[in-house]
Amino acid sequence: MDPEPIAHAMAAHVKEVHAATPPKKKQKRNKPTLSCEECVERKTKCDRGRPSCIACGKRQTLCKYSEVANLIASAEGGSAKGSTGRPRKQHSNTLPPSRSETHAPPLQVHVPPTPRSQYRSVSLSSTASSPFLLSNIPYSNHTGSPFFGLGSEHPFANYWTSRGGLPEVIGVLPAKDQADILVAKYFEAVDPVYPMVHRRNFYADYERFWSLPLAEKQTADPVLVALHFVIYAMGTQFIATPVNQANHERAQIAEFYVSASQQALRISSYLSKASIRTLQAMVLICYFLMNDNHASDAWSFGGVLIRQSYAMGLHRDPDIFTPRCSLSDKQQRRKLWQAVFFQDTFLTVLLKLPPTATFSDVRVESLTDELDGYMTNGSSVNGNSETVINPMSISNIAPMTDAYPSYELSDRQYIRSMWHMANLVQRSCCTPRSLGHSLTKSPTEKDALIQEYLRLFNSFPSPLTASDEATIRKMAVNNPRRLRQNLFLRSNFWHCVMIVYADEYDAGGVTCDVRGALEAARKALLSFFHFWEYLRVDAGVWWVFQHRAFEEALLMARILGAQEQPLSPHHDGMSPAADPLLMQAKDDARKTLQILDMVSAPEMQKTRTEVLRTAFADIMW
Repeated sequence: MDPEPIAHAMAAHVKEVHAATPPKKKQKRNKPTLSCEECVERKTKCDRGRPSCIACGKRQTLCKYSEVANLIASAEGGSAKGSTGRPRKQHSNTLPPSRSETHAPPLQVHVPPTPRSQYRSVSLSSTASSPFLLSNIPYSNHTGSPFFGLGSEHPFANYWTSRGGLPEVIGVLPAKDQADILVAKYFEAVDPVYPMVHRRNFYADYERFWSLPLAEKQTADPVLVALHFVIYAMGTQFIATPVNQANHERAQIAEFYVSASQQALRISSYLSKASIRTLQAMVLICYFLMNDNHASDAWSFGGVLIRQSYAMGLHRDPDIFTPRCSLSDKQQRRKLWQAVFFQDTFLTVLLKLPPTATFSDVRVESLTDELDGYMTNGSSVNGNSETVINPMSISNIAPMTDAYPSYELSDRQYIRSMWHMANLVQRSCCTPRSLGHSLTKSPTEKDALIQEYLRLFNSFPSPLTASDEATIRKMAVNNPRRLRQNLFLRSNFWHCVMIVYADEYDAGGVTCDVRGALEAARKALLSFFHFWEYLRVDAGVWWVFQHRAFEEALLMARILGAQEQPLSPHHDGMSPAADPLLMQAKDDARKTLQILDMVSAPEMQKTRTEVLRTAFADIMW
């Protein structure tokens, strides 16, 4: 699929609507004013009320005061109580209620220029486990603004007015042809890795929604709209950017779509009501936040996701909790729980924080290969036993000869494999690391854990574990969906094995197995290099993949920096450069640094790449 039409179309769409809103002229004053900036620019009377004056309330515009005005109001003991929410000077990013102006914000998204280093933790690593596991997590910029307030920028600018409702969100939908390409890109790049959305039911609901007149769209299920917008956002992230379109413009469009998704969720009262669609949208919002360099926001938002999953009973065996559901709905619940569980487990691996998806009686084996009832003539809106018949479903409009997609069974193999791995990783890595404990207490226990990992790896289907160049190249041509699954499984698996090899516990005589750690790290990085070679756009987007590669290269660089001689006893007295494994590890660390320099945003370059570059420079041979 040629990415340029959609990229150009989105850029033209934003510029066209942006042009419809004439830029405001700033007025210069010789003395400070106590009126809000909107009233000053419009030359209207301002009652100077806080948090919003009456005039701005009627216009539904962002009411903001200069810092001087806030300071004077505070000193006079006026309405300073509301001014504490606006301590910084903001750029205009209001969203007037008219449709022509609601599209303008994508080019006006503003991230406050607060240095990230103030908010980034020096280390979230389990330093008691190994000194080589020290890592730098690029935490989000946190500024003092209300999360749901008008003009809020945490983590994205909020364009929505208090009374706009769903029609305001519907007003910023992309054109249908653009939406089609974004949805197709989502199912090409994201769905293979996190196959939790029933594709045919989604498309049936999607086509039905787009066939509705505007008035009916504005009364549609807001959760469905939220799911659509976050899929548009994820699809936008994976659209290849032409050379004449800046990456930041694509990022702003994607952030605008995810902001619309979040607003639709708020309209649906998602904190008090949950459904399958709600949780699907929330899982995707978390991944979007990670890809957009807001890992800590994803962690916090994921906490709400976990609680809503528990509240909905997603952690319970569907045969027990929802026995009247169709087989298709039960399998959908299992897939979604696995996606929630997988996201929580492997994000905690990277952040070294406690896992939260820890209570469940859903068995991996319950996701069988049974396909009877896969196709439903509708969709289960709330994941309960009530199935809504959709007259616009694909099975009614255009019956298909194949009852299920060709990749369904291979997807289930992948889900079960990742599920088994997440169970082991949560128990053996996430929990002890979150408490600063070593993973094992003795060399025997460490060897047993490594063998448990290797037995699990050998139980996986061979297409998911293959790493030889010929097989990967063939998969890239014939089955890119399977390749994506292969790369994510290998990357996650060998990253965790590397952690086990690097584990240390002085009291029990457990030391870092340098050879094992380097070999596991190289295997993990090989999946990243394959990702970069065959799916370069994807490799430049997935934060989790990039950060694993960073930690693997960083561990290797720190081991190599401390190495004073070759690993083999046959090279005693010689330089470490004489050891083939050490030189290969050094080359891999250098290659990783070069790739991360190309794909990392400026904020990342100040954290990940600079840390890795410093560690690499400490290798003195």
